[in-house]
Amino acid sequence: MEQICNDLAMEQQELDAVVANLDEATWEIMTPSEGWDIKEQIRHLAYFENRAKLAASNQEAFKQWFEEMLQDPNTMTKHVETTGKDLTAGGTLKWWREERRALLSVLAKMDRKKRLSWYGPALSAMSFATARLMETWAHGQDIVDALGVRRKPTERLRHIAHLGVSTLGWSYINRKMEVPDTPVRVELTGPSGDMWNWGPEEAKDMVKGLAEDFCLVVVQRRHVADTDLIINGETAQQWMSIAQAYAGPLTGS
Repeated sequence: MEQICNDLAMEQQELDAVVANLDEATWEIMTPSEGWDIKEQIRHLAYFENRAKLAASNQEAFKQWFEEMLQDPNTMTKHVETTGKDLTAGGTLKWWREERRALLSVLAKMDRKKRLSWYGPALSAMSFATARLMETWAHGQDIVDALGVRRKPTERLRHIAHLGVSTLGWSYINRKMEVPDTPVRVELTGPSGDMWNWGPEEAKDMVKGLAEDFCLVVVQRRHVADTDLIINGETAQQWMSIAQAYAGPLTGS
């Protein structure tokens, strides 16, 4: 767990550096996610770090809370949308910092294979931490897009790409679609030029291109047509049109 926790911390610190010195007015700049300003993006991350901390530290308490929330979806939606809403920009940043540090302290001590309940399917502790890294990067993309700045891709994208490949089935299940049995080969070029591969070499269906492009698609921050990904095969094309590496509804994360 040490490597993924270190990478998660680095991803969070990089985003923290982007927002730490913004003035109050800039925190209110709207991002590409409709209705979400920069403060809302960080509030969202803080909220789910808090829920993740509960899931990692007290499984029974999380399950009980989640089951209670499911009895009235409107209650869950209100909880997600209003918790921490009244905080200032500075207060929101402070909350996020506190929650992410607390979560990391719990995750760092866990067996990487321990299963943790979450909003979608249960995840191993390793995948759970990877999902938090993915969320941080995805919402960070919304923020840098709003600010008009470009992030330098890092080797941490490999975690997100792996999660993107691993959630091929989830992308279909979440839409109540039949999961295809056609294998898909994924060949990505990492930021340092290394090749990252998944799937059988002989697979006729293939997704090929830059790791950053692939990650942007699977976290639904770019439409596949707006990337330089090369996609061969009907299954590969369909998957890339619905790819979703996160749990939850069909849009947003």
